[in-house]
Amino acid sequence: MDLSLALSFLGAAILLTLAPGPDILFVIAQSISQNSKAGIATACGLCTGLLVHITAAVLGVSAVIYASATAFAVVKYAGAAYLLYLAWLEFRDKSSEIGLSSKPQAAYGALYRRGILMSTLNPKVSLFFLALLPQFVDRSAGHISLQMLGLGFIFLVQALIIFSLVSLFANRFGGWLTRSKTIARKINVVQGLIFTVIALQIAFSKR
Repeated sequence: MDLSLALSFLGAAILLTLAPGPDILFVIAQSISQNSKAGIATACGLCTGLLVHITAAVLGVSAVIYASATAFAVVKYAGAAYLLYLAWLEFRDKSSEIGLSSKPQAAYGALYRRGILMSTLNPKVSLFFLALLPQFVDRSAGHISLQMLGLGFIFLVQALIIFSLVSLFANRFGGWLTRSKTIARKINVVQGLIFTVIALQIAFSKR
């Protein structure tokens, strides 16, 4: 793989990861409502889900999904429905006060699985890799699939690092918020609204 192409891809990947989107909002929401470990667990799940999309892009499965309006819609609305379900869980939570340590650490595994599902059920991610990876492949070097896998691995690693840093920052911000009992009682509502916004963003996005 050409080093200049790899570095160019890394720069583009960092900018795209930092851009406001469902994944980074999801990580921020978990970090604020619980703690940085919750955000990192979520980030690990999201990045595990990226493996599915990277593999799909390399094998051409993403192209099949994109070509089929029905398949694309099924995956897209399934993802939106799952996020609306998470929003409903937050809205119905009757906890009188949310603190950074109010939820059990056993929930980290659940957050990891949520991250995998959220990433996997977002078809826009597969289409993103399908469109982006080939642009940074050196066709003269051959081994196109291996180059795409390498680029996908670069994207995954930088995303995990950035999401983890965002989790630490968001946790500090969340700690400041939860010092106020009035704000702390509204954290579930805020998180529910974030899930709702992300769900609508996915549901009404166009290919």
